[in-house]
Amino acid sequence: MPAAQALLDKFNTIKTLPHVAIRLTKLISDENSTMQDFEKMIKMDPTLVLRLLRVVNSSYYALRQKVDSISRAVVIIGMNNLRNMIVTETLKDIFKESQEQDAFSRNRLWLHCAAVSICSQMISERIFGQNGENAFLCGILHDIGMIVEDQTAHDLFNHACKAYAQDSGTIIDHEKEIIGTDHCEVGYLLAKDWKLPLEVQEGIKQHHKALKEVSPSSITGIIQISEYIVSKLNYTAIPGMNTMLSSPLATHIRENVGEYKALVKDLPDEMSKASDLYEHQKE
Repeated sequence: MPAAQALLDKFNTIKTLPHVAIRLTKLISDENSTMQDFEKMIKMDPTLVLRLLRVVNSSYYALRQKVDSISRAVVIIGMNNLRNMIVTETLKDIFKESQEQDAFSRNRLWLHCAAVSICSQMISERIFGQNGENAFLCGILHDIGMIVEDQTAHDLFNHACKAYAQDSGTIIDHEKEIIGTDHCEVGYLLAKDWKLPLEVQEGIKQHHKALKEVSPSSITGIIQISEYIVSKLNYTAIPGMNTMLSSPLATHIRENVGEYKALVKDLPDEMSKASDLYEHQKE
């Protein structure tokens, strides 16, 4: 993936992502990290300290006593939730830094990623009865490669989006033809560089592929199902974007259509709850 790596190197060179956020995500993936390591790193970013304490003291956790200790706050929300909060807040700032264009809108992409992340967590927990934190993380990050392309190869990426809007092919086809890589490859390399869980890396890499064999309960399966669902609600990354759904996943949805109908009905409320939580993280 030389073209994808070149874009990522340029992205990292212009220091788009906060240093503390990158270090923290890597610390969380390191089994040898201590609570002292986290506290020391979080203290380097006063804004992050404020967001963390606001979240843990919000109505979402409904604690009887106010928490004013960083280490205590980390214990309460958990490492994976801390990681997801850091990634989400970092991305929110990045997604705002752009002028709106006809073919591509960072604001639209943010709404799409937020919808996919929330829907993915719901599917993981409600349909499969498993922890949904990694599903949420993969959902919020699955299209991060588009941001990298928009920032490091702006004109080419905009050209690819316009070509896609006028053609029946896939966005991946146009990215590869015009840019030399695609957002799945770029996003995969970024997740790998951040040392995120392997299943999250694979989910980002595979989310646009038609796979003959894929488990519905895998992160890759969950992300594809979630993208399919939110696209039906018009939360697409690009207007009119077609959503790839592998054959085994389509079969799974048909066999469990009642559960998915109930999930879709509850999705707007869950998105509203998540929006309230993000409000607590604002400065």
